[in-house]
Amino acid sequence: MSEQAQLFAIQAGARDAGVDEVGRGPLAGPVVAAAVILDPARPLDGLRDSKKLTEKRREALYDEICASALAWSLGRAEVEEIDRINILQASLLAMRRAVDGLAIEPERVLVDGNRCPQLRQPCEAIVKGDDLVAAISAASIIAKVTRDREMAALDAEYPGYGLARHKGYPSKAHLEALRTLGVTPIHRRSYAPVRRLLDGDG
Repeated sequence: MSEQAQLFAIQAGARDAGVDEVGRGPLAGPVVAAAVILDPARPLDGLRDSKKLTEKRREALYDEICASALAWSLGRAEVEEIDRINILQASLLAMRRAVDGLAIEPERVLVDGNRCPQLRQPCEAIVKGDDLVAAISAASIIAKVTRDREMAALDAEYPGYGLARHKGYPSKAHLEALRTLGVTPIHRRSYAPVRRLLDGDG
């Protein structure tokens, strides 16, 4: 079965919420999840994994999704929660918060990846779902645009780290800035590069 056929097969008949998260890998900032219920009567062209889209295209699709979806919602887990319960559990928590925030009760929840959060609704995890299921692709776009915008705002609050460019991921420039400028309150202390600096081993 082709990927396009799988997309329609997975979505047929149900009022599904697609769910995806962004921000597992960064050293700084929250993990952000989105849940989206698309309107079958208003299909959107060009939906796919947000990482495979240009920033300009993501921004355009973000506006289209917000305008046409039956419902959409954001959930997040903060740096303190990531450090306390680990990034996997924080990602699942953010997803659950996103689903709980939907104004419409979904009949089923489709999650990108191989783990489902604890939900009251039926839930299915789909590996590479952000490329196979339109609603998950939409959630991926909403989550990424939201988090990218937040990291750009944090760049102004914490200048010198390059957050607007690398969005908190462990780039060479980010690691160098951590060594020279130090660890900020938005850095994840449980992540090895940050922890090493705090322990004096950086």
